[in-house]
Amino acid sequence: MAAFKPRRNRMNGAPPRAFRRNKSAQDVGVVETRRAKRQQFLKKRGIYLLPNAFTTAALFCGFFAVVQAMNVRFEIAAIAIFVAMVLDGMDGRVARMTHTQSAFGEQFDSLSDMVSFGVAPALVMYEWVLKDLGRWGWLAAFVYCSGAALRLARFNTNVGVVDKRYFQGLPSPAAAALIAGFVWLATDNRVPLKLVWLPWVAFALTIYAGVTMVSNAPFYSGKALDVRYRIPFAGVLLIVVAFVLVSSDPPVMLFCLFVLYGFSGYFWWVYMAMRGRPNPARSSQRDH
Repeated sequence: MAAFKPRRNRMNGAPPRAFRRNKSAQDVGVVETRRAKRQQFLKKRGIYLLPNAFTTAALFCGFFAVVQAMNVRFEIAAIAIFVAMVLDGMDGRVARMTHTQSAFGEQFDSLSDMVSFGVAPALVMYEWVLKDLGRWGWLAAFVYCSGAALRLARFNTNVGVVDKRYFQGLPSPAAAALIAGFVWLATDNRVPLKLVWLPWVAFALTIYAGVTMVSNAPFYSGKALDVRYRIPFAGVLLIVVAFVLVSSDPPVMLFCLFVLYGFSGYFWWVYMAMRGRPNPARSSQRDH
């Protein structure tokens, strides 16, 4: 029987590689440092999926509203703007709950808001009835669109400066709800577009929403509410009643609710001025 050949050393005389468990503490420290640096790099350059998915969905709804307005489906366009509002309210809360806030998410959310609550409502209103007014119609739409852009830019620069309990000026989602709610209310009730007063009411509402977004009127933000704490039973009952009222006639109830909210800032501003108190949306800004 032939003898077996001796096993050839593949390392060419080099010493065998040490096992992972035989590494020194210094090597382990180097590996951990590299891993920490890699995680820090991914945290800076990476994109969180969950909150940005809601932001992308809101952006899609705004774009979908513009497409439907061009296809003369104004009721669907108005509903798409309201869906974008819901998604926009969820992305920020999901980011805070999951601790996935990022600078990228803040900028992406602002750009999405500009499309969904700035460009989309202006184009929907213009295509619906403002174009019958000629140059006055597109001027009103531009005032609203520019007001939304200025409102978002001021909000980004005032983060951490103004009082979190109040918005300085009408928030862009609420302004979009005024425009989309009016379109939805009129189309749902089959209001004829040949009425003389209808384009001018739309003109006044569009100008009011655009100007109010850049005003200093304080609007309650609702950020002081924390869902983690308990609330009285009457609060739950009010929420149930609100859902019942909205579901009974969504176009009418949503438009009425946002009209009340759209005027609440000026009422509160006048009330605070009569009491001799400073504007709560600008008091902390002056302190800085």
